[in-house]
Amino acid sequence: MASVVEYKGLRAGYHCGYCDSKEGKASCGMWAHSMTVQDYQDLIDRGWRRSGKYVYKPVMNQTCCPQYTIRCRPLQFQPSKSHKKVLKKMLKFLAKGEVPKGSCEDEPMDSTMDDAVVGDFALINKLDIQCDLKTLSDDVKESLESEGKNSKKEEPHELLQAQDSVGEKLGSGEPSHSVKVHTVPKPGKGADLSKPPCRKAKEIRKERKRLKRMQQNPAGELEGFQAQGHPPSLFPPKAKSNQPKSLEDLIFESLPENASHKLEFTRFLCSSPLEAETPPNGPDCGYGSFHQQYWLDGKIIAVGVIDILPNCVSSVYLYYDPDYSFLSLGVYSALREIAFTRQLHEKTSQLSYYYMGFYIHSCPKMKYKGQYRPSDLLCPETYVWVPIEQCLPSLENSKYCRFNQDPEAVDEDRSTEPDRLQVFHKRAIMPYGVYKKQQKDPSEEAAVLQYASLVGQKCSERMLLFRN
Repeated sequence: MASVVEYKGLRAGYHCGYCDSKEGKASCGMWAHSMTVQDYQDLIDRGWRRSGKYVYKPVMNQTCCPQYTIRCRPLQFQPSKSHKKVLKKMLKFLAKGEVPKGSCEDEPMDSTMDDAVVGDFALINKLDIQCDLKTLSDDVKESLESEGKNSKKEEPHELLQAQDSVGEKLGSGEPSHSVKVHTVPKPGKGADLSKPPCRKAKEIRKERKRLKRMQQNPAGELEGFQAQGHPPSLFPPKAKSNQPKSLEDLIFESLPENASHKLEFTRFLCSSPLEAETPPNGPDCGYGSFHQQYWLDGKIIAVGVIDILPNCVSSVYLYYDPDYSFLSLGVYSALREIAFTRQLHEKTSQLSYYYMGFYIHSCPKMKYKGQYRPSDLLCPETYVWVPIEQCLPSLENSKYCRFNQDPEAVDEDRSTEPDRLQVFHKRAIMPYGVYKKQQKDPSEEAAVLQYASLVGQKCSERMLLFRN
């Protein structure tokens, strides 16, 4: 099955929800009637992103708030202190029913878009479909009762294209008309991501004293404990006691038998423009679009939409019940999806990245994605990945940056032979070289060449460009 797309062209001078500019936004888009997972993988590696069936690419050097594709490297990922706090909060809630007091203002990655961010979802009216959690819950329960828990079951079509999602959406990078929740993001620019995480002065002093004692008398520290009446066996070597817990240890920590709550997860293949594939060397669940459902005591409280692609898990967006915003479900779901990516990698070695949508350095509310380390940003000119630490100094000086430091480097997949581009016209497939001889409108050539430059040579030869 070949990808079939309908290019919609450039749209510039419309409202930006990130900075509230009236006419600052610029992007190009196309409607995906169908799309293979490999084509979509190659497109997001060129800065494209899907919202339902609409696939768009910001015009980076024109738009007011450049949106850089960001990916996390799950195989090297270590949860930060704030990530561990979210996981422990969930564990305490499940085990004892503890509800944290106050807001989560100390978790910048848990910010919500609120009314300030409204974005591209008004671009095509077909995408402006309302969806709330109650309707979602009823639809899913009815579907489960009628068809059973079938991993290949499709979800309601209404849910698929609903873009006014409830609450935070880690993967989208695009805004929504979100329901107001209880957390309020801190003002200011947030943490300096170019520097290592801060440590308390007390911890640093204690570490220095310990190292000094060990240098003076390697056995002295142990003897000191014995003098206080503690047997040596109670104090394992320092390196062992400081061994950090893995992400999986923190997520899958066992609960007591009398736990207050039960959290369950189900995953279903859902309808989307991506064609589902189940190759023998792929993951057991196959490739395509999936709903990850979060059930608390039999009630659905969140649904994450993900795309499983040949090289990555791509987070699309998350719906969640705002009554449970105190659990930081956006952060929690992201950590679960990172762990899921690591699980898929065990079977499919090339699937080793977690794509988080867009990183927008000029928008303080969207900088939280940079805290999932290690991560990379996509160079908007040469489409190579660059560690985020190397990109941040440049972004402090300019909204738009070329991250590739090699001035001679170019886009290796740039369109060099546009006549080889595949066109679908009047029920026939033909190379653009043949198609253009039948056309007299000069604007047609400009549109097709613009499309070719944005999708790259490989995709232009594989995907079918529908022309009416």
